[in-house]
Amino acid sequence: MATGFLWDERYMWHDARTFAEVLPPELLFEPEPSPESPATKRRFKNLVDASGMAAHLHWLAPRPATEAEILRLHTAAYVARIRAESAGTGGEAGEWTPFGRGSYEVALLAAGGAITAVDAVLDGAVDNVYALVRPPGHHAEPDRGRGYCIFGNTAVAALHARQARAIARVAIVDWDVHHGNGTETAFEGDPTVLAISLHQQNHYPAGRGETVDNGLGAGAGATLNIPLPAGGGRSAYTAAFDRVVLPALARFRPELIIVASGLDASAMDPSARMNLTPPCYGVLTRMLMDAADRMCEGRLVFVHEGGYSSMLVPYCGLAVLEELTGHRTGVPLDQLVDGAPQTIPLHDHERANIDAAAALVERVPSPSV
Repeated sequence: MATGFLWDERYMWHDARTFAEVLPPELLFEPEPSPESPATKRRFKNLVDASGMAAHLHWLAPRPATEAEILRLHTAAYVARIRAESAGTGGEAGEWTPFGRGSYEVALLAAGGAITAVDAVLDGAVDNVYALVRPPGHHAEPDRGRGYCIFGNTAVAALHARQARAIARVAIVDWDVHHGNGTETAFEGDPTVLAISLHQQNHYPAGRGETVDNGLGAGAGATLNIPLPAGGGRSAYTAAFDRVVLPALARFRPELIIVASGLDASAMDPSARMNLTPPCYGVLTRMLMDAADRMCEGRLVFVHEGGYSSMLVPYCGLAVLEELTGHRTGVPLDQLVDGAPQTIPLHDHERANIDAAAALVERVPSPSV
């Protein structure tokens, strides 16, 4: 397999400020850097180099998204405000998304990186690709940022595939531990984009991502939410893939699959309470690769989202790359979470949520034969 890896040092230059930017001053705490810091992404890239994986990748350089490409998703007033505040001393994009001087340009590069990754796959330059971009994007809504996200990188890339590359059907599988509210908002009325989100139930944003949120109007059925109760691990995720994700993809028959690749469902992540280990991410990646081979000539694009364990994120990412490339680095990925079982039995409350989502698969739009 020819696997692309997209990276740019400038992604590390986005200033996500500190907790002091979003919490009230009366809390009187010593400021700490934002959890959305460069550390996890830089350590991921460094592990790619140190493990020898770098030699098995086709390296891609991003370009900035144009303003016209961003305006496919975001309002002109929002884009103009981010541009103006970035040219000054920075600002707050919306909710929990402070940013510093120059972040507008980096956010354009992140969205453009997702577009570059899509183009590389559609042009046949690579079979699949991992875009290690920053800042993340899946929480960003048309008129505001949320949850560290300024522009909706994955959604912008899907819109590029639809509008500029004439791809008839795009599927987005979001396995970030937080709900992909921005992606859902972008496509909830669009039957040509299947948006699937697996996430810890009732986490962030609060009140979003329940199974009943299943698309609107012409897009009814093209939004699938799989809220997983806290504490689940490989059994919950593989069951959700077997019973919901893969059948939904088979019914929708996408021409391109984009993965919103948050690595914050890991067992060490401070932001959530799921229990995935690096080998689990490898298993899920293989399941998506097999689906892409059957449905869309293997066209599979991963766009990095969240992940806040600087210890485990790099190894989860390496597990994904080992599957994408077929190359095993020899790094003992199964030893990183001491004592954590690879398989936690599926519990009744997890099964109930998966059953509820599985019942909606028959509503997924299916192209005529």
